[in-house]
Amino acid sequence: MMDCIFCKIANKEIPAKFVYEDEMVMAFHDISPEAPVHILVIPKKHIASLLEVTNEDSQLMVNIMTNVIPRIAKDQGIDEKGFRLVANTKEDGGQTVDHLHFHILGGRSMNWPPG
Repeated sequence: MMDCIFCKIANKEIPAKFVYEDEMVMAFHDISPEAPVHILVIPKKHIASLLEVTNEDSQLMVNIMTNVIPRIAKDQGIDEKGFRLVANTKEDGGQTVDHLHFHILGGRSMNWPPG
């Protein structure tokens, strides 16, 4: 998408503080962190939300869940005590950028319920 900020970050048209990149995924620090560690994980492919994920995206999703997120958690030092993973979906879910992304939040105790 031409006007998608995360597509522009994935194409390196907009700078970001990257912590991870592979052929399918990028991860970078959130510019408005809500925790001491706040990393965004995005697919390079434009997918609007979790509701738009299809069977052809299964390898991408497995990569994110089994490789990327655990690696980032370990690299950021939040794997031992834990972290929160959030995927806001649509307006009522708090999604503000229409590009699938996961928030990795850690470095402090998380409250429940959120929001």
